[in-house]
Amino acid sequence: MMRICLLISFLCCFGTWAQDDFLAKQYYNDGAFEKAKVLYEKLVKRNPSRTDYAEYYVGCLQQLEAYEEAEAFLLKKLEQPRVFPTFYIELGYTYALQEKTAQADMFYDRAIATLAQNPNFAYPLGHRFQKYALLNRAIETYTTAMELKPDLNYDIHLARIYGEQGAIGKMYESYLKLIYEGHTSRSNVLRYLEDFISDDPEDPNNILLRKTLLKNAQRNPDVLWNELLSWLFIQQNQFNSAFAQEKAIYKRTDELSLDRLENLGKIALDNLADETAAAVFEYISQNANQPLQKLNAQLELIQLQLKQDGAKSYSSVDKKFQALIETYGLDSKSLQLQIAYANFLTFNLNTPEPAINLLRKSMEIPMGRYGEAYLKMALGDILVFDQKFNEALIYFTQTQKNLKNDVMGQNARFKVAQTSFYKGDFDWALTQLKVLRSSTSQLIANDAMQLSLLISDNTYEDSTQVALKKYARADLLAYQQKTDDAILLLGTILEEHKGQQIEDEALLKQAELLEAKKKFDDARFNYIKIIEFFNDGILADDAHFKLAQLYEQHLNEPDKAMPLYEKIIYNYQDSYYFPQARKHFRRLRGDAVN
Repeated sequence: MMRICLLISFLCCFGTWAQDDFLAKQYYNDGAFEKAKVLYEKLVKRNPSRTDYAEYYVGCLQQLEAYEEAEAFLLKKLEQPRVFPTFYIELGYTYALQEKTAQADMFYDRAIATLAQNPNFAYPLGHRFQKYALLNRAIETYTTAMELKPDLNYDIHLARIYGEQGAIGKMYESYLKLIYEGHTSRSNVLRYLEDFISDDPEDPNNILLRKTLLKNAQRNPDVLWNELLSWLFIQQNQFNSAFAQEKAIYKRTDELSLDRLENLGKIALDNLADETAAAVFEYISQNANQPLQKLNAQLELIQLQLKQDGAKSYSSVDKKFQALIETYGLDSKSLQLQIAYANFLTFNLNTPEPAINLLRKSMEIPMGRYGEAYLKMALGDILVFDQKFNEALIYFTQTQKNLKNDVMGQNARFKVAQTSFYKGDFDWALTQLKVLRSSTSQLIANDAMQLSLLISDNTYEDSTQVALKKYARADLLAYQQKTDDAILLLGTILEEHKGQQIEDEALLKQAELLEAKKKFDDARFNYIKIIEFFNDGILADDAHFKLAQLYEQHLNEPDKAMPLYEKIIYNYQDSYYFPQARKHFRRLRGDAVN
């Protein structure tokens, strides 16, 4: 019975302490320091060994300017045999709040002096100095501890402090030392460095980092410095300089891998640095030992040739494809070649029949389920081009079922919806799209939502779906690379269905096609019209972003792009384009962009 009574008593006390602890923190965080002080005073008496209660109590006294009371409490704490050294800092800070600088410094010195007995106190002491913005004291703490115990490493804390102080050179040195000595991952450090550099090679911070890397390379030659210089040049969009570094890395690593160069080529492509991309892929094609890597590079070079020379290159490209097929053959390892050639035959030469025959022959090759899915998706795309919709749907549906929970399976479902849309089977398209609106791929989910709204909005307004059928036809013409015909049909929709729900969709689609034809002024007119007359519609964010990109990339008017990005940031925060708009806006404003 006695034990039960003691247990009940203990549980009651524990419940009271827990409640007081919760309320005290709540009051403290809300700035109700008088109420927090009363509770922390009780908690300190009940739990004299709890450092956190004592520190919160002192914090309340400091906020209430009860300095004498805080001083008396802390002096009593420091008389105890086992003193936690942060109390020296708290007492010093209490004196500093009263502008008693000499006394404050004396206790800060005492705090640092405790490191002689235990250098492991450096982190709580340094952290406390940082809390009170005593950054030089924090630096002294960390450096003293590392001198006393060399196996300790506080370079990452020092680097952050140097960054806060604006001592960028020291910060760079600390971060680079961390990477070189293997004390932290390179990706972590690069994320921190990104906050201090920009895409401008003449930015003082960029120049300083480049000089620091070069100095390290001269002092201690290591491939690491080439890798970091390459990374810096990529941030500055100096892809040719990055290429020079990557070639040096490849030669110095005994030609183990061309993966880094392959990645650089793709980055250059994404940033429209086609000349450098071509040089990179040419280098890979000449130096690759792996047939697959060599083939991928040659395919990239073909795509660059098509992009640069267009129809003039078709005869040359066709011969190159045939030569590659003769070299690599038709097997599961050259699927990307077979698909690339089939796409060329279809979308460039407008001859889908030989492309279909080629891929049907490829279907006979033994391969894994992903290879089979990859091939079926490509074949389905070409069958859609040839308006053999039912056959295409069979291949897309098979892929969807075989890779149900995979992104490729979700993409196949979207192609089922898109093909049904081209076919005019809007109800079945909507059924598929409803599932995809919660896709794990944001891009698929966004495309599914837009196509779903296009169908449902225009079906509700026009039960005969006349305008929607015309739009679907125009969309198919665009898919078939019959851009001029698609632009004309969209113009017809804009004339014959003016004021209807379909108008903003037709304007946007036509603008995108006009942009592809390099008719930039006409595209701009359409985007502006959407912004002016459909600013509350679902395509307003698309129009803002695409017009901003048009100003930046083609019309050389970045000043006009900036307010459009800003509009997305403030007015369309749920937009798919929000992260990109924020990044572009910050870059144009001159911020360092991650």
